[in-house]
Amino acid sequence: MSAEKISLTTEGDHRDEIRRAARILADGGLVAFPTETVYGVAANAANESAVKRLRALKGLTTDQPFTVHIGRREDWGDFVSVRSAMAERFVRKGWPGPLTLILPVEDPSRTKVHERLGELGSRSIYANGTVSIRFPDYPAAEQLLSESGVPVIASGANLPGDAVPTDGDGLETGLGDRVDVILDGGPTRYRKVSTVVSVDGNGYKLLREGVWDARTIRSLATLQVLFVCSGNTCRSPMAEGLFRHMMAERIGCRDDELAMRGVVIRSAGTSAHGGGGVSEEAVGVCLQRGVDIAGHRSQRLAMELIHSADYIYTMAAHHADVVRSLVPSAAWKVTTLAGDEEITDPIGGSVDEYVRVADRIELALKKRLDEVSP
Repeated sequence: MSAEKISLTTEGDHRDEIRRAARILADGGLVAFPTETVYGVAANAANESAVKRLRALKGLTTDQPFTVHIGRREDWGDFVSVRSAMAERFVRKGWPGPLTLILPVEDPSRTKVHERLGELGSRSIYANGTVSIRFPDYPAAEQLLSESGVPVIASGANLPGDAVPTDGDGLETGLGDRVDVILDGGPTRYRKVSTVVSVDGNGYKLLREGVWDARTIRSLATLQVLFVCSGNTCRSPMAEGLFRHMMAERIGCRDDELAMRGVVIRSAGTSAHGGGGVSEEAVGVCLQRGVDIAGHRSQRLAMELIHSADYIYTMAAHHADVVRSLVPSAAWKVTTLAGDEEITDPIGGSVDEYVRVADRIELALKKRLDEVSP
């Protein structure tokens, strides 16, 4: 019987149709669906019949595993037993997105999903002590995967020997009698495969360049901390310099060696003009603490800085509001440095006021140090 085709390119609300496809997927059906990269075919890994059908479609007779596809970032934890700082970093900054992570799993029986899987399902997810996981950045895919409520594995929506499709056209010809539903979203955003990265402990290896290149992956792998104030001439530069010194002491390197150790600490201002120097008073109070910030140049808060950061600490609540307004999806990683207490702007104040502010910043930084993992 030919597959039901659902066009997502027509006007209107398609959530009910995607919800129906999710139920079919949960019940053991195969669903072809679009992502931001290529089209895939999804199966319920907890349904042995579905797994066998997917293997037959792909011409696989061995225990070669598939990639797990999730519709919520937090679901990745169900498939691993140990979370490393490096894996957390890729998950936080790279998902949802065109990134496939291969993560170590020494004992699948210790994972949360294990009890839901049969032997075939487990072999279709885990192999050689690893699991491959993807969180697509495409609304229809996210809804399909999350509302299915089952562990989902997927592979390219192509028959053996054919190219992986990046458009819904032609899927019926190749897959029409092999899948139950085809979600046609038209051409994919990137028309290119995802980037594949293997993470082992606190190291990583780029296995395949796809949408994202090596430079982008290196940025994702780097621990980046951003401090935000208004003008980026006193509070946030002091926080940047003091925290860089603390982090270097913890790692056991010089302040200027942090970048080589995979740690980048920056600061910016919500109303900074850019290129200006830091206040003399801020330089002085930091020098008293053994930290030289005289070379700092102000920069305005930009979306790129927000996206690349793992942690964003602001001096006041209104700075956090600006960050969230620029990048709403970054709300989860921004917080005020001193909790509910605002670190007031000392600009125009006495040296004693700068000392009080620096003391307050330093105390807050010491409390934050443990939550920032290199």
